[in-house]
Amino acid sequence: MTDDQAQSTDGAASTTPKASIGALVGWVALYTLVRFGLVVVFAAVIWAVGLLFDVKVPLLVAAVFGVLIALPIGMVAFKTIRLKVNEQIAAVDADRAARRSDLHARLRGDND
Repeated sequence: MTDDQAQSTDGAASTTPKASIGALVGWVALYTLVRFGLVVVFAAVIWAVGLLFDVKVPLLVAAVFGVLIALPIGMVAFKTIRLKVNEQIAAVDADRAARRSDLHARLRGDND
């Protein structure tokens, strides 16, 4: 194998995972932001309802209850995003397994 072939093979292998990992990072960031936004909304509602009834709800208590309420609701409400994150993780894992298999084959001397 020449140096040009080795570089083109390595270049192709290194660009694919970065694209998959980049997509994964984007979907995880989106999922994190929408889940965090849901927690903020519930915490704000709890705090505002407390103010409405002249009850001083500490912000930390409102945030904790916001997390507890938003956890199951976020799992259902953002199912499509969660499934997309799972697909991206599977794609990155499959790519990593293929690269590992290719590396093992090259180390054994298989030149297919």
